[in-house]
Amino acid sequence: MDLQVSDLMVARGGVPVLDGVDFTLSPGRALVLRGPNGSGKTTLLRTVAGLQPPLEGRIEGAGDRIAYAAHADGLKTQLTVRENLTFWARVFAHDGVEAALDAFDLRGLEDRPAGTLSAGQKRRLGLARLMVTGRPVWVLDEPTVSLDVASVALFAEAVRRHLAQGGSALMATHIDLGLAEADALDVTPFRATPRVAAHDEAFL
Repeated sequence: MDLQVSDLMVARGGVPVLDGVDFTLSPGRALVLRGPNGSGKTTLLRTVAGLQPPLEGRIEGAGDRIAYAAHADGLKTQLTVRENLTFWARVFAHDGVEAALDAFDLRGLEDRPAGTLSAGQKRRLGLARLMVTGRPVWVLDEPTVSLDVASVALFAEAVRRHLAQGGSALMATHIDLGLAEADALDVTPFRATPRVAAHDEAFL
């Protein structure tokens, strides 16, 4: 099933930041959002993920098909690496813990409390959670933050495998992941025009 975004207007703090956004994301494909900092990429991702409502437009094929990962790693610091993945697998009534450990090079860390991991290890564990959700659409906001070159390669391979299995990914990242299956969407042309209230027009 495609993820379809039609004539979408999204806002930050009640102020429109993007307007008229249209795209279709099909199974097996990735779409990378481009644009300078503050251009609305995060707001668009949060809206597509259902964390905030759009001002206008439609989002179809999203809902409980989406797994969202942003800057926070979403870890329970007192639980071990394995316990964190097992917890999320149970939340989503899915499996994949062993595959996630392998994909993000977490073997040997299974019994370490998440709170004792390095920033890069925490990030890998946070991204590994995607694999235990069983959800086909990954929505990712700067997923490679805190990752070294080797870990970025692991992440890219995990995304590539997800796409090969019929999943899709919508992400904002400044790093070229080398995905042949990825298209790009520059959000800059969709910047919203500031609106002026009718009672303010006399002052223009």
